[in-house]
Amino acid sequence: MITMIAAAAENNELGKDNQLLWHLPDDFKRFKALTTAHHIIMGRKTFESFPKPLPHRTHIVITRQKDYSSEGCIVVHTIEDAITTALRADKHPFIIGGGEIYKLGLPYSQQIELTRVHASFPQADAFFPEIKLEEWELIQSTPHSEDERHKYPFTYLTYRRK
Repeated sequence: MITMIAAAAENNELGKDNQLLWHLPDDFKRFKALTTAHHIIMGRKTFESFPKPLPHRTHIVITRQKDYSSEGCIVVHTIEDAITTALRADKHPFIIGGGEIYKLGLPYSQQIELTRVHASFPQADAFFPEIKLEEWELIQSTPHSEDERHKYPFTYLTYRRK
């Protein structure tokens, strides 16, 4: 089962200049818990936004650059190659972004783990694709309030393809 995992604001904003627009420690913990020991599929820019590869995960990086390489990563050039490679070794890989990779990966995904940040960020330059509710069923919704560690309230949403 291929799952897309993302945090997106009310208008599907993901970030600006390859950075998140918020800091939600509990969402980071959830991301880590869900993706650890799995293959994670991402675009090159998303990969390069990390200070170092994420521990205990196999990184599959999609890039158009034919000569791109990074130690410890699997480099591919299409979403199809990324998914085929991931599914050879992992029955539950995750697509982790960015915006263009989510768009390409949506038709292949059976589940979406979405953290909906209850705020708006007009400066955003990357967006999560629109979820067509006629194609997806919301199977779980867990709200999280704003608090001293979280500037914005958010809700964990789990969607399954109908």
